[in-house]
Amino acid sequence: MNNWIELTQSEEDKVWKQVHTKFLFKPSISAFPSFYVPNPFSTYDISRYLNGSLDLEELDFNYKDLEEKAISAFQKVTNNGEYFYSLDWQHPGYWVNPFLEFPKDEFNEWIIPIVPDGDYNFFIQEDFQWGFLGHPWEGSITIFGKELIEAFEKDRPEMFNTILRKG
Repeated sequence: MNNWIELTQSEEDKVWKQVHTKFLFKPSISAFPSFYVPNPFSTYDISRYLNGSLDLEELDFNYKDLEEKAISAFQKVTNNGEYFYSLDWQHPGYWVNPFLEFPKDEFNEWIIPIVPDGDYNFFIQEDFQWGFLGHPWEGSITIFGKELIEAFEKDRPEMFNTILRKG
């Protein structure tokens, strides 16, 4: 089975319409938050990992730590054959399955990176029961859905040390 299956245009249109409707998503480089997720949620400040203040070795360690812990958390909230949305604002979106290999690109990142790299990067369950939403300009990651929050709390990534908001 393949991972990173590109969404059809119809699927892409449908999911972004839901993101705009359900999260009142209004992309902005200065007005935060740019989206509103249902309770419970936790928003973590990851800005120090985006501003170039860390050396490459520390940054690489923390990115890998987040990738590994995210895959583990996603596995805890999905079934073996279940896919969920992986979205990169204004770029193609994908179906991904955390039980399959997550190949990396030429920059040693997932096709849609777990850390927002200049665009909003979202990982959302098909029925919007949980999600992992990266905001590049606020320098934050928001997790919603009780089970996903609990999975990350049991094995907290190094990046998740500072909470900005909780609901």
